[in-house]
Amino acid sequence: MQKQDSINVLGGVLAPCSRDPLTGFFRDGACNTCPEDQGSHTVCAVMTAEFLAFSKYVGNDLSTPRPEFNFPGLNPGDSWCLCAGRFMQAHDEGCAPKVHLEATHQRALDVVPLDILSLHAVTAD
Repeated sequence: MQKQDSINVLGGVLAPCSRDPLTGFFRDGACNTCPEDQGSHTVCAVMTAEFLAFSKYVGNDLSTPRPEFNFPGLNPGDSWCLCAGRFMQAHDEGCAPKVHLEATHQRALDVVPLDILSLHAVTAD
């Protein structure tokens, strides 16, 4: 599997998303992708309790540790490379998490318009 260019939705270099917990389709800490990434794990999202409950409800439990997959389980505040389709679904349901635009891969734009990603962007304090 060969990674696509590491470019974010703003046209710059893709920033890291999370190394603790280690995220990404390639488990390299970034929302890098490739054609084999059918889920498009390209949105660098900041988990919230509301989103984690929603994700579990729709069949993707991200909060329960799964040691057999070296997955610690996510907590509110953790960043994670989320599937673009799941992000869009959460947006449509009114429970989308915040997004780090600099760490969200440009391929997310195939599913989620930039104006929607920007609506949920993490802002500097």
